[in-house]
Amino acid sequence: MLLRRHHHHRLFRLRLLLLHHHHHQFQSFSTLTIPLSHPTYIIWSSNTSLGKTLVSTGLSSSFLLSPSSSSKKFLYLKPLQTGFPSDSDSRFLFQKLSSLSLSRNLPLFSSHSVLLSSLPAAKSFKPNEFSLNESREMCELGFYEEKKVLEAGRVAPELVSETIYAWEGALSPHFAAEREGGAVEDSELVKRLETRLKEGLLEGGVERGKLDGFCVVETAGGVASPGPSGTLQCDLYRPLRFPGVLVGDGRLGGISGTISAYESLKLRGYDVVAIVIEDHGLINEIPLKSYLRSRVPVFVLPPIPQDPSNDLMEWFDESCNVFNSLKDIMLEAYLERMRRLNEMPRKAGDVFWWPFTQHKLVPPSTVTVIDSRCGENFSVYKVQNKEYITQQFDACASWWTQGPDATLQTELARDMGYAAARFGHVMFPENVYEPALECAELLLDGVGKGWATRVYFSDNGSTAIEIALKMAFRKFSSDHGILPELLKNNPTESCTELMVLALKGSYHGDTLGAMEAQAPSSFTGFLQQPWYTGRGLFLDPPTVFMHNGKWTVSLPEVFHSATLKPEDTTFRSRDEIFLKSRDESNLAGLYSLYVSQQLSQYSTLSETNKQIGALIMEPIIQGAGGMHMVDPLFQRMLVNECRHCRIPVIFDEVFTGFWRLGVESAAELLGCVPDIACFAKLMTGGIIPLAATMATDAIFDSFTGDSKLKALLHGHSYSAHAMGCTAAAKSIKWFKDPNTNLNITSEKSQKMLLRELWDAELVQQFSSHPSISRVVTLGTLFALELQADESDAGYASLYARSLVQMLREDCIYTRPLGNVIYVMCGPCTSPKMCTLQLLKLYTKLEEFTLVKTKMNII
Repeated sequence: MLLRRHHHHRLFRLRLLLLHHHHHQFQSFSTLTIPLSHPTYIIWSSNTSLGKTLVSTGLSSSFLLSPSSSSKKFLYLKPLQTGFPSDSDSRFLFQKLSSLSLSRNLPLFSSHSVLLSSLPAAKSFKPNEFSLNESREMCELGFYEEKKVLEAGRVAPELVSETIYAWEGALSPHFAAEREGGAVEDSELVKRLETRLKEGLLEGGVERGKLDGFCVVETAGGVASPGPSGTLQCDLYRPLRFPGVLVGDGRLGGISGTISAYESLKLRGYDVVAIVIEDHGLINEIPLKSYLRSRVPVFVLPPIPQDPSNDLMEWFDESCNVFNSLKDIMLEAYLERMRRLNEMPRKAGDVFWWPFTQHKLVPPSTVTVIDSRCGENFSVYKVQNKEYITQQFDACASWWTQGPDATLQTELARDMGYAAARFGHVMFPENVYEPALECAELLLDGVGKGWATRVYFSDNGSTAIEIALKMAFRKFSSDHGILPELLKNNPTESCTELMVLALKGSYHGDTLGAMEAQAPSSFTGFLQQPWYTGRGLFLDPPTVFMHNGKWTVSLPEVFHSATLKPEDTTFRSRDEIFLKSRDESNLAGLYSLYVSQQLSQYSTLSETNKQIGALIMEPIIQGAGGMHMVDPLFQRMLVNECRHCRIPVIFDEVFTGFWRLGVESAAELLGCVPDIACFAKLMTGGIIPLAATMATDAIFDSFTGDSKLKALLHGHSYSAHAMGCTAAAKSIKWFKDPNTNLNITSEKSQKMLLRELWDAELVQQFSSHPSISRVVTLGTLFALELQADESDAGYASLYARSLVQMLREDCIYTRPLGNVIYVMCGPCTSPKMCTLQLLKLYTKLEEFTLVKTKMNII
């Protein structure tokens, strides 16, 4: 009884939060679910007035008007119609198909409806009903008509022809919406289209190889014509990613327009299964087929009669074979897509070796089949009684690399395509080309501003760390007399063993050298890395987290002292943790003394000839180690003490850099700068691998000399590759521009920050939850650690497994670090989107807690 009462009390508090946040505001972020029980295609055109509606009509005729078409249903959707009511594509299709059924003496039940229109269109269509209305909103037109051509004893196939939004002016939808009112947001349009797809077709799907449903969505104008909000339609419909048919241009100049439209669609990740053109006697299909190299079939329709009095009945009969072939291609493509989607989980388990994955724990039923990505969301294939594509918010930010919203994703694809076409790949040593130079200059003026002067490119974070270690050790050796002695004697041998000063819980990558620079862990044991020795002095760091609404410093036992006051370790807000005034606190003195004592053991050559040659650390957040926030005061004292000992400082910002923690570089939060820093992941927006190791002039100078042997002999075939540098340059500029990233704010000091993305009240609520031991939130990161027994905690823990499955079912894709659950977004993700994920997480946490509590009682 007490358990139930406590559970309902927390649910009541959650409901209050939902009311407080006006939950209806999240409707625009509701998850899309696209049924795949029948084929759905989008009809594109390279320009307006090329015959999209004729193609849609021909397809509906081919699907419905045959002797074997009984019980079949065809759904035609026209999301945007201008020129209404004098021009209505849905009414044209409705009337033509009804006429075709009569002329061919075949049964058909057809209906036509127009759902919403602007007020001028409504007044023109129904003047008696809307004459006194002055609304600037879209009007519920509610128009419906039907026709029946029936045959005794036979079930008639059905046509549903609908217009969703209509405007009176024969203009581009964005211009018509601006002039007539009735603005329609992209999310609203896409959501209504999804609803009509679900409601407008039978749920039957594929049964014994028989398809009983077919849907086409016909666009307005050309591929890049704007929708009502001004968004290009090729971008507007991208979250749905329907496969498409492109109606090309058979006229003079049409080859160029058709190819441009095709490339615009492919650039955005659309599948185009066929191109259709009208025969204008110019045989445009030949160069189109040559360009497409048989990847996409090209169909040619007979010339369309231009006489307005022609009812086109003969033309549709003449075109019947073309439309039948087109329909067959579309059905085959649909069936092939379904076959691939259904086979992928089993095939993946047979051929993949997934990283950081125990395959015995991943049956095919739990494999996530990702059809595509759009902005922050995966489009995931699922089968639960029926087949469908649904969205999942990528709460792993695809393993900490992702930053683009849908717009930047398209921008990156276009710019990278340009770089690949212009440069392909060119080698880097002794060469310069625009993408590499621009990227380097942006890095030095951004994350390296005020300290770095050199950029060393590599291919990923782990190798960037290897390079940084080489740089640091050379500088240390030069400063401490090791290098001159070495060069005097044998440049290939040394009797000094250089080590790193690092933190327990750190993680710097999987390559052998990077692993040597991290403390013993699950990743470094003999089971994983038999060569591991751990060449470092590894300190246990104090960490910071929120619990019961307060930020607290958790101190290792070595720092426990009677001189400490509560205000040294407890904070009312997270911002207080980063104040430089803490440098004068008692705790700062304890930190400095401890680090100094540890370093003193290596101040002179010991019997083992070991010396600390570099400090390496992840600033602020240890990622793979469990999303722990290290006390920035401790890290600042580490840097200060290493400066005194002339030990080079390396910041591993592979995870923390480029706004991951709310600032461009985590060094801004620490209030100190490194000698060397490593960046990767978000640097390119996460779309392609690239890394950079940045250094000061002093580091660079330690490698200069007359002999090539003194140079840094390290490199990669794809160093500074043009595609990666182009993506990085675009992302670096995009993330810090308030015009493209609406989360960017500026303080009075002109320091750029990300606005707070995680709702403060919800974060407090999480921190007080009895199932949670700690919460960390900073920048794009929200993390929590589930309260678990020691035997059920840590990286190998499966404690969170059921919660992870609940979240995936609720359209949040997350992957735990043992009993640590995190939600990560991109620098451009809206606070509303972040709040929605936290609300879902809290709801599932309640369910998880109740199940666990009941299990413990039993």
